[in-house]
Amino acid sequence: MNVTLQRWLIVGLFFGAAYAQRPTEIAFWHTLDSPGREALEKIVGEFNGRQREYRIAVQYVGDLREGGIRLTSAIRAGNPPQLYYGEVSFVSRAVQENLALPLDEYLGNLPTDFYPGLLETGRFRGKTYALPVELHLPVLFYNADQLAARRLTPPQSWEALANAAQQLTTRSAKGLIVVSDVYSFNAVVMSRGGQLVRDGRPNFTDVRVIESLEYLQSLVRAGSAQSRNIAEAQFALVDFVRTKTFMGIAPVTVWPVLEKRTPIPFRLGVAPLPRTPDGKLPLAGGNLMVLRGASEAQARGVVALWRYWMEPAHIAEWVRATYCLPLRRATQPLLEDFYREDPRRRVAFSGLEQAAPWAQDPEVTLWYGFLEEALERVLKGNANPRQALEEAQRKALALERR
Repeated sequence: MNVTLQRWLIVGLFFGAAYAQRPTEIAFWHTLDSPGREALEKIVGEFNGRQREYRIAVQYVGDLREGGIRLTSAIRAGNPPQLYYGEVSFVSRAVQENLALPLDEYLGNLPTDFYPGLLETGRFRGKTYALPVELHLPVLFYNADQLAARRLTPPQSWEALANAAQQLTTRSAKGLIVVSDVYSFNAVVMSRGGQLVRDGRPNFTDVRVIESLEYLQSLVRAGSAQSRNIAEAQFALVDFVRTKTFMGIAPVTVWPVLEKRTPIPFRLGVAPLPRTPDGKLPLAGGNLMVLRGASEAQARGVVALWRYWMEPAHIAEWVRATYCLPLRRATQPLLEDFYREDPRRRVAFSGLEQAAPWAQDPEVTLWYGFLEEALERVLKGNANPRQALEEAQRKALALERR
């Protein structure tokens, strides 16, 4: 073998080995705001640094609605990411639109201590299409100083909440903030024993749904509640912080935003959402979804990231940052100091037995706008709840029949 050929063989082997060692690249789009955004990026950065097989590139693409628009545009342009952080209600729609890859073949030998029902948020029609990471329940936030001044205790029923809202209301402030979005309304409906979807169909005209909207409208009509529509939703938090309202329903993950990133001029109260005996608490949050077009190596890389994320120490760190639910029982001993430091932090975890996925119907992402329009007409425009819901039902059913 001559010297020149030998050199070329050496160079070829060198570059061939270098190419073989290149990690599998995975584009990861997410919709998490701070402080979850920093916590997510930290976990991904640590995962990238501890192995060489995969490299995950994280990109924040706005809130859930903005992220959905960008994802749709990317899919149409033929350049979507391989990994998307989607809300649990998006899973079934992604499957129906043939966007998500099934992942069961990569999920052998999972730990057996996941809390019951939590992995189901990523399953549809018997297959796993998404991997849960940030699941949460709604809670009642309240101004503890204002309740104490009136010798009120956190309301444990919807009747008690209406009474508290009335007693808290003054000339310059309302007792409760009500936002006309589908998640907030669904929290009220489910906790009162109702369902927005039944047997895969919109269920807006069910008596429990109608009564829930009538309940909220009665509070607004009585002057005990401030109504905010979708366009004003960002002001709901401002109303609460500036003591323009004294109670509000929101995911528990709002808590670290309120307490760590917002100067609050009062003691923050956190209580379980009122619930009837047959009521449920809506389980919502974020999943990791591998989009169609990803390679087998990329799918394996996503599952490897999720397994790393689901190690008890990493879940514990994630819970401390986001206040979401710990998905595995093995995490609990690592969180005892976190709960002991502030016992209120157990409030959402205590509702886990009453939790159920808030929406798994593929059409939800198409028809929720009709429902939110009806909510605004009722809570802002004083429309008849039954009539507004009947109209939203007709529009939703017409869309599903297309």
